[in-house]
Amino acid sequence: MATTSVTIRMDETLKKQVETLFDEMGLNMTTAFTVFAKTVVRQGRIPFEIAVEPFYGKANQEYLKKVIDEYESGGAKLINKTMEELESEK
Repeated sequence: MATTSVTIRMDETLKKQVETLFDEMGLNMTTAFTVFAKTVVRQGRIPFEIAVEPFYGKANQEYLKKVIDEYESGGAKLINKTMEELESEK
């Protein structure tokens, strides 16, 4: 079977971290990405969930903007409760 080269670019720190993990698994970068590619082809999908971080979601960003606007306009209320008290209100 003929092989070909694939070049990807990634953050240097991330590359070092992933190479360390792959090494602990007994894999090199080529083998790990080949396993990933074969799994994608076999399953016809990315083999894990890709989701938006909730913090960056539209609803949370709108909420944060509202809170910041209230704070900047002087309408914000200080919360003098512990985390336990706040969680018990749910």
